[in-house]
Amino acid sequence: MISSQVLQSAIDELRGITRIDLGIYDPEGRVVATTFQQDETVSSGIIQQFAESVADSQVIQGCHFFKIFNEQVIEYVLISKGSNEDAGMIGKVAVSEIQNLIEAYKERYDKNNFIQNLLLDNLLLVDMYNRAKKLHIDVEVPRVVFMVETRQEKDNNARELLKTLFASRAKDFITAVDEKSIILVRELKPEETYEDVEEVAKMMKDMLNSEAMSAVRISYGTIVNEIKLVSKSYKEAKMALDVGKIFYSEKSIVAYNTLGIGRLIYQLPIPLCEMFMQEVFGDNIPDSLDDETLMTINKFFENNLNVSETSRQLYVHRNTLVYRLEKLQKSTGLDIRVFDDALTFKIALMVVNYMKYMENQDY
Repeated sequence: MISSQVLQSAIDELRGITRIDLGIYDPEGRVVATTFQQDETVSSGIIQQFAESVADSQVIQGCHFFKIFNEQVIEYVLISKGSNEDAGMIGKVAVSEIQNLIEAYKERYDKNNFIQNLLLDNLLLVDMYNRAKKLHIDVEVPRVVFMVETRQEKDNNARELLKTLFASRAKDFITAVDEKSIILVRELKPEETYEDVEEVAKMMKDMLNSEAMSAVRISYGTIVNEIKLVSKSYKEAKMALDVGKIFYSEKSIVAYNTLGIGRLIYQLPIPLCEMFMQEVFGDNIPDSLDDETLMTINKFFENNLNVSETSRQLYVHRNTLVYRLEKLQKSTGLDIRVFDDALTFKIALMVVNYMKYMENQDY
């Protein structure tokens, strides 16, 4: 449960202060961490014999032996070199410290397990509140769920950076429920708003882009005020990540409450989308549009269907732009200079992107 590096660091510090050598072994006598070279005094056979004995502590061949328990089961055997009282006292201190580490790591593991099950809706309501109380997790505070997706699966570097960034915030939880993304469940102050949440997302993006050299996409759900609603914020963040990829690929941060019509289209069944496309285009459904046409259309929409301003920004003659729009009208039957047709075409483009995304998901 606890890494050997953590245990090694703990006994190294004690060795530096007390000058008493310490060793930690598993019940089979294998070395976990030590400040001295193994010799006959601490052979694996002797450690096994002590682990199987009824004594919790014992002096054997000039060393103090101690058992370290985890829920009444022997987890480690600790050896303090020396038979004098100082060695015995330092051994007891080391046992106490490691026992506390076991409890702390166990609680951290339990909290992570609880948060994962909370996000995935794997808990009954009564179990949710009972476990939250046992783990000292507040049930009625505002929280929001962030999802961070990196280019690499299982990006441990990005995850550790986020843990470092929020190390001082004991009530925030960083976890994962799959190999594709990192999840941050952040506790908010009552006065914090979506503007503050957006700033946190920007801070994470900037740090990961610079420190981890990793381009990331970040999404977040709505702010919820009860622990039972955390899974709702998680589902919203997950949807925002997908909707952002389909309809707002230029954005690296996407909030669920700003998805607009993209959220609506994302929830449509594919047969209904196909029916809509058939109604709009008939048998002339465009498979794809070239980059020049797409750029023209997007710029035209950005400028609220203003032909003069669009031609100026595209550095083309007004007549050239009109020619492109008329050519598009002939191929699709829609004149996007007319508001109703422009609205229909905009929605149709979004539906096409959604259908292509879902098709790729099936492979």
